[in-house]
Amino acid sequence: MRMRQRSNQLNESETGVSWGIRLAVMLLMLLAIAVVLTTNRWLSERFTETTRNRAELRLALYSGNIISELQRTSVVPLLLADDPAIRDALVKSNFIGTTLRLIEVQREIGVASIMLLDRHGFAVGATNRNVLGASHRSAPYFVDALRSRDTVFSASPQEGGGFDFTYSRVIEANGQILGAIVVAVDMMKHERAWAGLQDAVVVTDSAGTVILATNSAWRSKPIDQALTSVDSASALDRALKNATEWAQNPPDAYLSGEAVLRTEARVPFQGWRMLTFTAYDSVRERVNGVIALEIMGFAILAALTFYLLSRRAWSQSMSFQRESAELRLLNARLSREIAEREKAQKNLEVAELTLAQSSKLAALGEMSAAVSHELNQPLAAMKTYLAGARLLLQRKRPDEALSSFQRIDDLIDRMGAITRQLKSYARKGGEAFEPVDMRACVSSALAMMEPQLKQRVVKITRTVPRQPVMVMADRLRLEQVIINLLRNALDATKDVKDPQIDLLLSLGETAILAVRDNGTGISEIGSVFEPFYTTKKPGDGVGLGLAISSGIVTDLGGRLTARNADEGGAVFEIQLPVLGTETKAAE
Repeated sequence: MRMRQRSNQLNESETGVSWGIRLAVMLLMLLAIAVVLTTNRWLSERFTETTRNRAELRLALYSGNIISELQRTSVVPLLLADDPAIRDALVKSNFIGTTLRLIEVQREIGVASIMLLDRHGFAVGATNRNVLGASHRSAPYFVDALRSRDTVFSASPQEGGGFDFTYSRVIEANGQILGAIVVAVDMMKHERAWAGLQDAVVVTDSAGTVILATNSAWRSKPIDQALTSVDSASALDRALKNATEWAQNPPDAYLSGEAVLRTEARVPFQGWRMLTFTAYDSVRERVNGVIALEIMGFAILAALTFYLLSRRAWSQSMSFQRESAELRLLNARLSREIAEREKAQKNLEVAELTLAQSSKLAALGEMSAAVSHELNQPLAAMKTYLAGARLLLQRKRPDEALSSFQRIDDLIDRMGAITRQLKSYARKGGEAFEPVDMRACVSSALAMMEPQLKQRVVKITRTVPRQPVMVMADRLRLEQVIINLLRNALDATKDVKDPQIDLLLSLGETAILAVRDNGTGISEIGSVFEPFYTTKKPGDGVGLGLAISSGIVTDLGGRLTARNADEGGAVFEIQLPVLGTETKAAE
C-alpha cells in the first residue's frame, strides 16, 4: 500500500515537473521569437538608413563630377568664338590650318571633340577628320546656336542608342554670322566609371528620359519603361522572394527580381535627376549576423533552463537505469550544444571581420567627402582666375595675366596644405605654428572669397583694431576656418532681402573674431558642430565644414562657439589665446 502511494506521489511529482518544463520552454520560445522579430525590424531600419545615407553621399559626388565636366566644357565655345585664327579662316574661307588649330586646342583643354561649321552648316574643321565636309545644317546644335546667338547646350539622340552632348555657339563679325563652333562633352567616361560599381546608376533629363545609365539598354527610354523592361520577375518569383525576406521592410523597387533601395537626387542642370539602385544584400547580411548571435544566446539559455528543471526530476527518480539513460541523453545534448557554440563562435569572427571592413569603407567615404568639401573653394577660385588669364592673354595684357597666374600658384600651395592637414587629423601636432596677425588672416580670407562675393550684392562690414592681434597658430588652417564661416554666412543670407555679414575682431585677454549674418539662424544650435549635420538642401553640402573647423580651432588652443543673435541670424566666434599668454602661464 505504501509502495503504491509512493508510486502515485512520484507520478504526480513527475507530471508537475513535466508541465513546468513545458511551460518554461513555451515561454522561452515566445520570448525568443519576440526579441528576434523586434531586433530584426529595428536593425533593418537602422542599417537601411545607413545604406541610404551613403548612397546619397555618392550621389552628391557623382552629381558634382557631372556639373564640373559640363561647366569646364561650356567655356570652350566662347573662347574659340573669339579666336582670331578661327575667325579669319571663316572670313577668308581658308581652312588649311583650322583642323590643326582645333586639335591643338583639344589637346590643351582635354575636351572630347571640336568641330567648326561654316554659315551653311558644313564641317570645315574638326578634330575628327572623318566628319570634314559633312552637312550639319539640320542638327539641333547648329539650329539652336543660330537662334540663340549664345552658347547653347544640346543632347542629340544617337542611332544606336544614347545621346551626343554638345555646346555650340555662333561666330559673328560686324553683325553677320560666319559659322558656328561645336564642342562635344564626354559624358560616357562617367558611365565607364560607374560600371565598376555594384549599384545601378541612372541620369534622366527634365522629361524623365534616361540619358546616362550603367545599363546601355536603358538609354533613350522613359525611366518607368526602362525599369519595367529590366524587371522581368513574375508575381510568383516575387512572392517567393518576399517569403525569404519575411521581416524586411517593403523595398523601394525591383530590378531583375531583386529588391533594391532607390535613392534620387537633383542635378542642378536643366532639370536633370540622378538615381541609384542599391541591393539589400549588405543590409541582410549584417542583420542576419546579429540575429544569429541572439538565437545562439537563446539556445544556450534554453539548454540551461532545461538542465536546471531536469535536475529536479532526476533527483526524484527512483530508477537508476532511467537516471543513467537521462544522464547519457544530457551528455549527448551538451556535446551537440558545444559543437553549435563553436560554430556560432566562428560565425561571430566572420561577422567581426565584416564589421571592420564596413568601418574602413565608412572612414574612406568620410575622408572623400572632406577632401571634396575643402578643395571645392580653391578649385572654384582657380577656375575663375584661369578664365580671366586666358582672356587677358588674348587681349595682349600679359602683365595682368601674370598676376592671375600668381594667384593660381598660391591656390595650388593652399590645396597642398589642405591635403596635408587632412592627413594630420589623426595626430595632434604644432610643428607649423608661428606668430600670426589675425587681421592679415581676415584680409586673406576675404580675398579668397572675392569670386563668390562678386556674384551677389552682400554688405560686408569689417571692424579690426589698429594694433596687431598676434596669436600662435597655423596661418593656413586659421584662414581655412574663417573661409568656412564666411561661406556658411553667404549661404545663410541667400534668401534675405538685404544680406549683411559683419566681421568683428577684438583684442582682450583673448583674441576674438565674430562672424555674424542676418540670415534665418540655426534651429538646432547644439548639433551644429556634429559631422554630417547640415541645414542645406541635399547636394549643396555634406555637413563637414563646421566639424573640421571646430577641430582646427581646438588644435590651435582655442574654441569655436555658435549662437543665434537676438535680432536674427547666427553668430560664430573664434577665441584664441593672445601671443605671449601661454608663455607667461608656463613661467
